[in-house]
Amino acid sequence: MLIVGGGQAAAQLVVSLRLGGHGGPITLVSDENAPPYQRPPLSKQYLAGDLERERLLLRRAEYYESRDVELRLGRRVLSVDRGHRRAFLDDGEELGYDRLVLATGSVLRKLDAPGSDLPGVHYLRSLDDADALHGELAPGRRIVIVGGGYIGLEVAATAAKAGAEVTVLEAEERVMSRVASAPVADWLTGLHRQSGVRIRVGEQVRGFAGRRRVEAVETANGTHAADAVVVGIGVLPSADLARECGLGEDDGILADEHCRTEDESVLAAGDCARAVNTTLGFAVRLESVQNAVDHGQVAASVILGDPKPYSGLPWFWSDQFHVKLQIAGLARPADETILRGDPSSGSFAAFRMRDGKLTAVEAVSSPRDFMAGRKLIASGSAPDPGLLTDESVALKDLIQA
Repeated sequence: MLIVGGGQAAAQLVVSLRLGGHGGPITLVSDENAPPYQRPPLSKQYLAGDLERERLLLRRAEYYESRDVELRLGRRVLSVDRGHRRAFLDDGEELGYDRLVLATGSVLRKLDAPGSDLPGVHYLRSLDDADALHGELAPGRRIVIVGGGYIGLEVAATAAKAGAEVTVLEAEERVMSRVASAPVADWLTGLHRQSGVRIRVGEQVRGFAGRRRVEAVETANGTHAADAVVVGIGVLPSADLARECGLGEDDGILADEHCRTEDESVLAAGDCARAVNTTLGFAVRLESVQNAVDHGQVAASVILGDPKPYSGLPWFWSDQFHVKLQIAGLARPADETILRGDPSSGSFAAFRMRDGKLTAVEAVSSPRDFMAGRKLIASGSAPDPGLLTDESVALKDLIQA
């Protein structure tokens, strides 16, 4: 059993296999030097220095040792011979497999602009990235963040709380345009501005300026002085290995509802996989902890001989300052937005609807609405919009049996 990748999906696969009684040897190859760890805290608690590195680990090294799981850390699989079921590592080692699981995750989308290689221009994906960025966060330091998505706004909040002078540059006309409705995005913009973060939308970065290290970010509208820059413009699926060995790939490794690729001996799981979700009714590639965990469990069920379909309703979360944003479902930009609660109270929810059906819920510091919204979506409910806005109506009463 060979697993390529060392993230959440890989760790969940190992745990599920051993809990399910799989007794064969397992080898996990990861290009990182640490055992699988949580990534969400990298932009928040860990970046702030409030969480120790050891506490990020999903399982301690002893867990793997005691369960006959061999970790090959700091190693990369360069190629795979599917015909002979062999994998070739960057140190010259050759590994055989009966089952191969590609859990290669995602890679950073890099900004191709003049000066992007200057010292002081950071990306955030790994422990080492977070360690390097942590040293930049200090009172009075001018931190410019390129990108107003999850990572950009979370880093902005962490940097602002550290006393830095923070500017967020977003190319679109509002922050979080891919993942949140306009009312929620506008509310988050207000939260950041009230907390001292400068947010500039419609800003196209042209390049970075500086002599020995970055000193400014240049946009079509002007120049922003910077002591450090964080680029957070998304990720791409890490599918090069799959592509190289001839597996189907289209914004992710193509997989069925059991995370199986076109090769019966190869599965794909996590951020790298575009798998069929039976609840949604189509193939989807997601970047979330929940998706990675679901894929790990599904892949394990296949290997254990009791295949379970990938059917989980997607959900996400983001912590910014004192606020928790929770999103369930998948909305489209044109979906109708219905508000429940008063945004000025700091606790409200935005429900998204399409053709009379609920497609997503975005809850701002409103866990009860989030949980009820998840159940409403999963049940296929088509609630009356007027009832959604009426806070005297319990959302649980709208759930279809």
